[in-house]
Amino acid sequence: MTMQNVKSAEWDHATGVARQVCARVFRDGGAPADALEAFGLAHEDLHGNWRLAVEQIAQALCQRGTPDNRPEVFNLAA
Repeated sequence: MTMQNVKSAEWDHATGVARQVCARVFRDGGAPADALEAFGLAHEDLHGNWRLAVEQIAQALCQRGTPDNRPEVFNLAA
């Protein structure tokens, strides 16, 4: 997924959510890999790089919101 495929408002919202999650994990003594694990993302060794964790979580949130990946419940055309 490239950034051109994501609306600005959607990216801003996803980034905000990712930052909140990372802040909570950090406050509880976790590492960036723990935040990625909370979203079921494969985590590589980020060496304490919270910025990369926020970006990866935001990208995952935007991908989950695309029509092809929505659960059947949200598919109104069906």
